[in-house]
Amino acid sequence: MSKKKKKEKEQVYRKKLITRRKPNRSIAGDIVLYLFLIVVAFIMAFPIIYAVSSALKPLDELFRFPPRIFPQHPTLDNFSDLFVTMGKSWVTFTRYLFNTVFITLLGTAGHLIIASMGAFVLAKYDFPGGKTFFKIVTVAMMFTGYVTQIPNYLILNKLGWIDTYWAIIIPAFASPMGLFLMKQFMEGLPTSLIEAAKIDGANEWQVFTRIVMPNVKPAWMTLIIFSVQGLWNNRAATYIYSEERKTLVYALQQIQSGGIARTGQGAAVLVVVMIVPILIFIFAESQILETMASSGLKD
Repeated sequence: MSKKKKKEKEQVYRKKLITRRKPNRSIAGDIVLYLFLIVVAFIMAFPIIYAVSSALKPLDELFRFPPRIFPQHPTLDNFSDLFVTMGKSWVTFTRYLFNTVFITLLGTAGHLIIASMGAFVLAKYDFPGGKTFFKIVTVAMMFTGYVTQIPNYLILNKLGWIDTYWAIIIPAFASPMGLFLMKQFMEGLPTSLIEAAKIDGANEWQVFTRIVMPNVKPAWMTLIIFSVQGLWNNRAATYIYSEERKTLVYALQQIQSGGIARTGQGAAVLVVVMIVPILIFIFAESQILETMASSGLKD
């Protein structure tokens, strides 16, 4: 083949790569598609919008019928009344907040570390009973917390952890969802990448921390969001009885159940409870989408 023909073929190939494939849709089709997406987005966002607007309504607008989506006279009185009510409790608001943050941070960190290390072994090493163990983990995902609540209580009671933070933190370490998610994502990592690191002199810990974990960042970011959401919204009423160890969600829900007079505070409680998971989701949205859309690299 002459150099001229070869050059022409290369130019044609480059043009094919550069040229974007136009979607086989008309302008009307695009308009219909965008309108549909706008409607779906509004339906998805409506509960959040209504919760925030309800928290900003004065008490007379909360009982108005038919109800209106947006407040006519927005006010922050519901939030100020909520903090006043919390301030009258013999356990301070900061104590409830500390309990929730401590349980959430420690439980999430332990869950991430244990799930990641276990997933790395299951995904990249063959050992007797490994596949059977993963099948048990998969089956465990079928059981909700209500099914395992009684055996969990009996075990924690034997260990002497009832009415302590560990009654919530330690079971969070063993959540099967994290191990399943991390293992499935780590299986997509090329084994040749790990072998090359070992040839260069890296030990197992260096391979895990410097090669594996950075490459599965979308997976463990998603795991953090799921773990934070579960622990932040955990009332912990089954295992913790002392008021000074209660979580913020428990205290807020007690206020919310105070009757009609606290309807406005109840609306504010809903916003306070959901704001942390929503903010974490917003900051890590791209990582979650990458986790759901990608199965990792393949050998």
